[in-house]
Amino acid sequence: MTLSSLAPQTRAWEVLVIDDEKNIRVTLATCLEGMGCNVTAVSSAEAALATLGRQAFDLAFLDLRLGEMNGLELLPQLLAESPNLAIVVITAYATFDTAVAAIKRGAKDYLPKPFTPAQIRHVVEQLTERRELTRRVLDLEGQLREVVPEVDLETDAPKMHAVLDVIVRAAKSEATVFLRGENGTGKGVLARFLHTQSARASGPFVVVNCPTLSEELLASELFGHAKGAFTGAIRDQAGRVEAAQGGTLFLDEIGEISPGLQAKLLRFLQEKQFERVGENKTRHADVRVLAATNRDIETDVKTGRFREDLLYRLNVIEVRTPPLRERPEDILRLAQRFLAFFARSAGRPTPELSKAAEAALLAYPWPGNVRELRNAIERAVILWPAQVVEPQAFPESIASHATAGPRLGGDFSLETIEREHMMQVLARIPTLEEAARILGVDSSTLWRKRKKYEGE
Repeated sequence: MTLSSLAPQTRAWEVLVIDDEKNIRVTLATCLEGMGCNVTAVSSAEAALATLGRQAFDLAFLDLRLGEMNGLELLPQLLAESPNLAIVVITAYATFDTAVAAIKRGAKDYLPKPFTPAQIRHVVEQLTERRELTRRVLDLEGQLREVVPEVDLETDAPKMHAVLDVIVRAAKSEATVFLRGENGTGKGVLARFLHTQSARASGPFVVVNCPTLSEELLASELFGHAKGAFTGAIRDQAGRVEAAQGGTLFLDEIGEISPGLQAKLLRFLQEKQFERVGENKTRHADVRVLAATNRDIETDVKTGRFREDLLYRLNVIEVRTPPLRERPEDILRLAQRFLAFFARSAGRPTPELSKAAEAALLAYPWPGNVRELRNAIERAVILWPAQVVEPQAFPESIASHATAGPRLGGDFSLETIEREHMMQVLARIPTLEEAARILGVDSSTLWRKRKKYEGE
């Protein structure tokens, strides 16, 4: 297997070998060039930093003993010069403590001397697989941004100002953050915002929706699996934890995971260690974990459904997201943003909300929160033909909360009244003939007027 067969590369990988032993440099260069890599080999820390300043590299093999400088001291300097560089530490003095120290300082893997070409190949293949998984995640995120409203955290609500203040302060730490609140309150948006404000912003943001998979599949989704681990596992597969290396892992609705998987997750939170399903090899990952739930976790702890020690690990910094009914200052601003977004998607001018429609939106309690508001506005943009959105454009549960009086007598023309009344009747009545009868005009006149007003 070659490197190019693992991932869609447009160029060969550039690899920097840093070792003061000539035979190690030659062995690594020979093996890596056989995999299709371009290799540059240097014998000192000074040469490594100078080379990295002149050229970009994808991967580096770093010896821990380099004359006067320790490789652990050089490692953060290399990453400061090239943050996306994947570093594999190599040493003849391998211990568990040095492995942990290397991973904590940003190394992607750890390889003891003496090593074989097969071990080098395996390490590079694993890193390539992980990078490809990260690329796919980022591609999916990019596609998602094309079909959902752009994240906007501007707010006029004091409760949301308080939440954002906690998020910004928490982002500066590495602490686990536990987002709690009703469905649709924007916990995922806040998690992504925290990631962008953190020191890990340049790393991946990986989401796992916990309730959507069985225990076995969720374990595989999180930690990966070995070939043959279960039916359908036809090859080794990295999980989301590895895809999030150097970045943030967001576990959405974590209250739904099974007790068995809770134990594995607790170990990962404590030690940053895990095993793929069906594999005995212990792996390490430098990942910050954020979690969210809409459940009453304290009650689940009392009933034995959720581990108390896991709750303590997750709940280092708690953020409670307020429901939309507790932040009414944001309802109309959010509605206007959704109107503009969905109108753009539909290729039509942005509609306006009538006073009655605004009153209905403000009076409704929004049990589904921001997500329900988004859906209501999307429905109105798709189904309501007029440019002024009336309460009837919304589901009956929302429309019934309209309290504003009739619009007659306002500062607008008779033609405007005719257009709005006609378009509302057309939106409500299934046939043109029946609508014409209600309006007291013939069908051909109504057809012409509808064509005229829809074209405006």
